[in-house]
Amino acid sequence: MNTSMDVLDHVRLNFSPSGLLFLNIALAFIMFGVALSIRLQDFKDIIQKPKSAITGIISQFLLLPFLTFLLVISFKPAPTIALGMILVASCPGGNISNFMSSMAKANAALSVSLTAFATLSATFMTPLNFAVWGSMYVRFYNNQSAQALLRPLEIDQMQMFETVFILLGVPVILGIFFASRFPAITKKIIKPLKIASLAFFVVMVVAMLSANFDHFMRFVHLVFFIVLIHNALALGTGFLFSTLMKRPRIDRRTITIETGIQNSGLALTLMFNPKIFPPELELGGMAVIAAWWGIWHILSGLTVASLWAKKPMLA
Repeated sequence: MNTSMDVLDHVRLNFSPSGLLFLNIALAFIMFGVALSIRLQDFKDIIQKPKSAITGIISQFLLLPFLTFLLVISFKPAPTIALGMILVASCPGGNISNFMSSMAKANAALSVSLTAFATLSATFMTPLNFAVWGSMYVRFYNNQSAQALLRPLEIDQMQMFETVFILLGVPVILGIFFASRFPAITKKIIKPLKIASLAFFVVMVVAMLSANFDHFMRFVHLVFFIVLIHNALALGTGFLFSTLMKRPRIDRRTITIETGIQNSGLALTLMFNPKIFPPELELGGMAVIAAWWGIWHILSGLTVASLWAKKPMLA
């Protein structure tokens, strides 16, 4: 399996800063639409009954990285693929998960709370998980090539705070205020706004991926099934653990989506940071895993959310 995947290490992906900026604008637009259906009381309920939030945090930051390590040593992929999977699993949940939770008739306030907490915690938990499980992978195989890739991650705390405040805080505050101030207008626009925001987001993702379309067409078959299995593992972890913890149906849905939708964009940002991973390191395998995760988890998440939206009593 290693030999066929080694070709990925020479791949160079292209993601422009302007494309990332517009993608963030799309995410902020989505969050405003999500917030229209949230009440302040929803957040108070989470604080007063924190078991679901704690369950989601454990699922996201403890169980998923551990199970990813087990998956890696079972599949034995190339070192860059393995460390790419571990890095993605170490990242917080993606912001698109909030829209999917809302779409799935899950607990949107819990989703926003978990995303905010996970994103801020990522300044500590993402480097810790990558170091712990990456080191265990290296020691398990005594792999010298993987050792060179196991870099200490540095995440800008101020940048993470700005991400949470700008992409989550501001749109959510504006959305809640708008819904409480103009309930009649909100009732009319909430559904078309959510549809429009999703369409905008999809267009932005497609536009960003167009620069790398040739790479994906040539190499996606090498990582398709491993990302599919990894993402299914993440979704299954959230669902089974929250079920084991006897969480309400709407909270189980949220925890499932939060665990299965990873911020692969953060993983790519870290990989493309020359201070962390010098350009001479060939990280094509890591980058392709993170990039394909970014596409696949949207498809799988929307599929799960659509099924739950159509069958409210399911799961």
